[in-house]
Amino acid sequence: MALSVLTALAAASVDAWTKKFFGHRDAVTMAFYPLGYSLPLFLATWPFVPVPTLDATFWWCFGLSVPINCLSFVLYMEAIRLSPLSLTVPLLTLTPAFMVITGYAFLQEAASWPAVLGIAIIVCGGYLLNAPSAQEGMLEPLRSLAREKGSLAMVAVAFIYSFSAVLGKKAILHSSPMFFGVFFFVLQNFLLVIWAILTGQADARLFMTLSNASKGLLVGSLYYLHVMLHVWAISMTQAAYMISLKRLSAVFGVLYGAWLFREKHVGWRLVGSAIMVAGAALVAVGG
Repeated sequence: MALSVLTALAAASVDAWTKKFFGHRDAVTMAFYPLGYSLPLFLATWPFVPVPTLDATFWWCFGLSVPINCLSFVLYMEAIRLSPLSLTVPLLTLTPAFMVITGYAFLQEAASWPAVLGIAIIVCGGYLLNAPSAQEGMLEPLRSLAREKGSLAMVAVAFIYSFSAVLGKKAILHSSPMFFGVFFFVLQNFLLVIWAILTGQADARLFMTLSNASKGLLVGSLYYLHVMLHVWAISMTQAAYMISLKRLSAVFGVLYGAWLFREKHVGWRLVGSAIMVAGAALVAVGG
């Protein structure tokens, strides 16, 4: 349990400090710093990770996961760049809800009653994120979310995660959590860093200035810590429980938004995000 909560805190910390230090840049440049500075840490860890027997299932799941997650990470950066953390990060709790929908659409897996109830709870929590605007009309909180470009981008990320989470889980089952975690992020980080350089969206000279290097080292270390805590925690407990606790990053994200960016309506958003986390946990455990 403690590892899962620490994973959630590390995830929220990456979001908050990346936005704080690099939120004035474009999304690819924002991604460049945590990925670029964590890449040497993953490379240094790689030789110490045992290589399991890898079959064809692992390779096709892994091969699909990398480009999907590269896209979703840049979109994730765009979401937190455009809109407040307290409005964007809680929307990641939609991922298990989308997984119920995609599971039915592609695998004909019927949702359980706890999962349906969990989805309803997530929607209620999402409504509360913008509850103060209800004085302009009962549907205004949902309309307000729809007008936030960052919120819409994060909903897209949550939808993409509903696919990539299934692929990642299957790849882990055909390898190991530690091997998948390190190998995956070595390749993902390398590809996105090269992409940023080739497209001219990352200036190597700016990247290496003392000020940016110290900030990059912080967000890169936090990103590495987040990944390693995640794979460690998921190897020690059931994935559904671990992911449910990791969704507490939504609550930590709201608190970071209040602290670092003086975001408004924090009380409502804290309640809303907590309710969304509870709904996501119900979906994950009961789905």
